Amino acid sequence: MEDKELANSACQGDEDAFFTLMTRHNRRLYGIAYSYLRNEADALDMLQEATYRAWSQCSKLRDPGALIPWIIRILMNCCTEELKRQKRQRSPIHSLATEGIAEMVSDSKLDMQQVLNRLKPKYRQALLLRYYDDMTVPDIAKVLGKSEGTIKTWLHQGLKQLRHKIHHGGEIQHG
Repeated sequence: MEDKELANSACQGDEDAFFTLMTRHNRRLYGIAYSYLRNEADALDMLQEATYRAWSQCSKLRDPGALIPWIIRILMNCCTEELKRQKRQRSPIHSLATEGIAEMVSDSKLDMQQVLNRLKPKYRQALLLRYYDDMTVPDIAKVLGKSEGTIKTWLHQGLKQLRHKIHHGGEIQHG
């Protein structure tokens, strides 16, 4: 069965169709979650949470053909919420100690995740979906609910900011 047929069945309450669709896209979804959280257990937890949220609201989706982009958006929201929750739970001393260590590591080796985390969320999301998940501009536009022109601008601006934050020798520029 094609994804579109599975999505139609899933949105009509077919658990097997939903399970098949999720299984097909499991690695892709996990990759997105992991690119946000950088932790296997957290990524799996958010994948499970997004799956639950998607299944519980699937019947309300107006366009079943957009099920996978919709699930990706749910997953990204779950990951963003988890990052905020983790940030609130971290102690200020722990954050300072970790930040100092990250800075020392980045002096000897480029830490792309650290640079990406310094970007505006909209640019980071677009770049992660494009270059980590290898999505096309139209697919990213569908996931983020924006026009293709907006996504192209975000990708361009995000890459521009990355270039400004990185020196030619691979050293991270601060500020």
